[in-house]
Amino acid sequence: MNWTLRGTVFTALFAAIVVVFGYISIPLGFTAVPITLQTLGVMLAGGLLGPRYGFISMALIILLTALGFPLLHGAGGMSVLLGYTGGFVIMWPFSAMLIGLLQPFSPKKGWLSSLYSFIILEVFGSLIMYTTGVAWYAHVAHASLAKSMAAACYPFLPGDAIKAAAATAIIAAVRQVFPPERLTGAAHRRVVMENKSPLA
Repeated sequence: MNWTLRGTVFTALFAAIVVVFGYISIPLGFTAVPITLQTLGVMLAGGLLGPRYGFISMALIILLTALGFPLLHGAGGMSVLLGYTGGFVIMWPFSAMLIGLLQPFSPKKGWLSSLYSFIILEVFGSLIMYTTGVAWYAHVAHASLAKSMAAACYPFLPGDAIKAAAATAIIAAVRQVFPPERLTGAAHRRVVMENKSPLA
């Protein structure tokens, strides 16, 4: 597996962004799941870094949290990952990876491009997380599926749609200047390999 310094730096940067977004938290009172901007960070990591670096950046958060680093709402350790929101967190790397895999198939310009990106971000940056998030919440809270959906899904859907729309706009703007290959250094590595003499 080829690595680049630029890709490593941006992998760490997007992991840090998601950690910081976790401190922007609004508790709802009736549920243990707060409103945060972390899913926005996951969407941006997948959309801007691509599947490999997007996956690694989110997996890095999980790994360091498991080792005890206080990266999720200022707390760390396996107890955090096994808590009410653990089912959502464990899906972050896969969400970022799927977004990164599917984003390149977007139409190049126009409203179809924005619509495609929004759907990808909404489905794989939000809705897919509820498959594991709600199931794990139900397990930890010893609640029925209906009660778990009411506590850990329905209240967050409007906000998730807003995050997907914001991520769509941010990704489109950033990609005009920094495509994924430039952020991760893949384009530079490819140019170097193409220009490298076979006898070198």
